[in-house]
Amino acid sequence: MARRGHFVKQAAILGLASLLVRLIGFFYRIPLTEWVGDEGNTYYLNAYFIYAFAITITSASLPAAISKLVSERVVLNRFSDAHQLFKTALVMATVFSAVVVFVLFFGAEWLVGHMFPDLPGVVYALRALAPTIFVVAILAVFRGYFQGLNNMYPTAVSQVVEQIFNATFSLWLARIFYRSAMVEHAAAGAAAGTGIGAVAGAIVVFGFYLTVARLIRVRAAGNHHTLELTGGPESHNTQIKALLSTAFPIIIGMGIYQAANIIDTAMIGNRLMSSGAFTLGQVRAMSGQFTGKFLLLTTLPVSLSVALSQAVIPDISSSNATKNKRGVRSKVNIAMRVSMMISIPAAVGLSVLADPILAMLFPSHPEGGWLLRYGAVSIIFLAMVQVSTGALQGIGKVFLPAFAAFCGVAVKIPLNWVLLGIPAINIMGTVISTIVCYVVAAGINLHFLRKHTGVKLEILGTFVRPSIAASGMGMACFVAHHMVGLAAPGRVATLVAILVGVVVYLFLMWLLGGFPKQDIQRAPIPRFLRRWLNS
Repeated sequence: MARRGHFVKQAAILGLASLLVRLIGFFYRIPLTEWVGDEGNTYYLNAYFIYAFAITITSASLPAAISKLVSERVVLNRFSDAHQLFKTALVMATVFSAVVVFVLFFGAEWLVGHMFPDLPGVVYALRALAPTIFVVAILAVFRGYFQGLNNMYPTAVSQVVEQIFNATFSLWLARIFYRSAMVEHAAAGAAAGTGIGAVAGAIVVFGFYLTVARLIRVRAAGNHHTLELTGGPESHNTQIKALLSTAFPIIIGMGIYQAANIIDTAMIGNRLMSSGAFTLGQVRAMSGQFTGKFLLLTTLPVSLSVALSQAVIPDISSSNATKNKRGVRSKVNIAMRVSMMISIPAAVGLSVLADPILAMLFPSHPEGGWLLRYGAVSIIFLAMVQVSTGALQGIGKVFLPAFAAFCGVAVKIPLNWVLLGIPAINIMGTVISTIVCYVVAAGINLHFLRKHTGVKLEILGTFVRPSIAASGMGMACFVAHHMVGLAAPGRVATLVAILVGVVVYLFLMWLLGGFPKQDIQRAPIPRFLRRWLNS
């Protein structure tokens, strides 16, 4: 089992894996989009939204809940209870996910008929995705257990392997079905690859478990006598209650966002068609631009924030269990600062290079740049939501992020309905309402985080310095793209502009003192780079 280290290092492991997973997912979507187009993306992604909602209620909350509960027991030297909790969670996840798979597979036609009456082809992709829910639930339990032990390697490695298999088989199956059938069958083929990837990830994480299973059993057995002296081990009922009371609020919060995504996709078609300004083909294309390009690109830079939120939960839970309030505040500030150092320049760069990036990635379907240009700011607020949610869950306030999510979506849905009905705004209405949703949720999360921990975010280091450096970076990207574009093809100009942007941002952050020495010492970076940043 891993030696307990600083959560920034653990987050870096997860962050790099998550970024690689996102990049693989991102790049395999390029040929997929080329083959099936925006319409095919609509079939695939609408099915995926329903699948994601099912994942939310069955297993998405388990890594956070289990890691929190396991880390609390480990820091108190209750290893036997920690391992028993893992086994209890495994049984619960297996039974519940099997029921959901049965309902979703056999009820797919009814569900799609009520949610997407104009898109019956979504049924094929949804049925192809349904069995994956069972495998993902088992994966989630193992990953949460290892994260609670402060070992992020099994999660990181299994995520990468899962995505490699997913991308390979999704493309292969989509290509086979596209050549011999309709576009909705190709979307189903792509969906089937998701299940193959999940099986590969489960095999990897189980292999990790086998390597440490003996050590875990020895620790648990040696700890049994200690537990007898302190009141005995926890009962199954106690652990089931702990799991449900921790996971259920997380499910609610995540489910609210997933439900909002499903409502978005259904509302886009209904409201845009009711305006009378667009054909069905145009509506499907705009929906595909939002789901297959805007959401895909804006969630890519949030990978590190997601990793930070996962890594910060067990670390903050440990500090909270030992009443170390100062440690909690320090970790919250570090997590938010690192998140903003990535999210702010990502938002600026994506906004400045929106059209060139889409032209580079989707040469046959480059439309949708205006959504990115004006909507990239959502990256910043989504990152704030992710990190603050992880911090609140870490201190045991698991209901508060769900409340923030509810408030954000309560504002989003009526705003979305109004804006989509205005032809001049059309699909941009969903982008605007998404930004507003994250702003509201982030504001509420940060309010409660300050109330319950006393944390005061470091405004200068967290927001001001990255914003100044990102502004300079944005100007450098703009100039570099136009200058190189005079003598080189568009893709070359875009790649050069991105590279120049990264170098300029790092240089400006160094000039502004945006890399605190304590963070540099903790960061998993090469020694020569650490010396340069400290100079």
